[in-house]
Amino acid sequence: MTPEQFQQEVLDLGFSLNQKQREQFERYYELLVEWNKKMNLTAITEKEEVYTKHFFDSLTLVKVSSFTGKASLCDVGAGAGFPSLPLKILFPELQVTIIDSLKKRITFLETLVSDLGLENVTLWHGRAEDFGQDKNKRATYDFVTARAVARLNVLAELCMPLVKKEGFFYALKAAKSEEELGEARHAIGLLGGKFIEDKVFTLPESEDERHLLIIQKKKETPNKYPRKAGLPNKKPL
Repeated sequence: MTPEQFQQEVLDLGFSLNQKQREQFERYYELLVEWNKKMNLTAITEKEEVYTKHFFDSLTLVKVSSFTGKASLCDVGAGAGFPSLPLKILFPELQVTIIDSLKKRITFLETLVSDLGLENVTLWHGRAEDFGQDKNKRATYDFVTARAVARLNVLAELCMPLVKKEGFFYALKAAKSEEELGEARHAIGLLGGKFIEDKVFTLPESEDERHLLIIQKKKETPNKYPRKAGLPNKKPL
């Protein structure tokens, strides 16, 4: 979709983009393409595709939650900043923390956050397993998101420890999610979560299918999770 179509689609979601926000998305696109020439951030670089498959896809989270007020969001393995930074542009008061294990990506995000003038964004270079064992970080976020990072049973162990009780973990998936959900149900329960819904929709223009998996934290996650770095991936729950 073009930036103009993007603006209309966001309006259809119930939100109006002001001039500053439109300029922030445009600058986001420019920096993404510029940095992508020297490091692998995304395979999607065509402008209309970036607006559809990165920016609008990130904002589809407003279909299931309100990020108004000073809510806190932690984005695990955000890569080039999706979905957290498009949400931050739409909701300037949202407090965002991004975890990524690759220093190059963190450097890109530092440049992006500074250039776009985004405040209350914390960038953390390291493994989600280590972050999740920090007593000052556990169970402190209203929302935790992950987009195309790993299978759901692995993601649950990385993300659920960070969610506040009664808060939400949102996993954004492109492919059919029934199989992943089936193999992750044990892990979700073990980690204190309750599966709420698999919200299925298609992106405008491309008609690509998307799944938003909604999991609510109902009990505290046992202290031994997440396990040591690398273990969730090697031996999923």
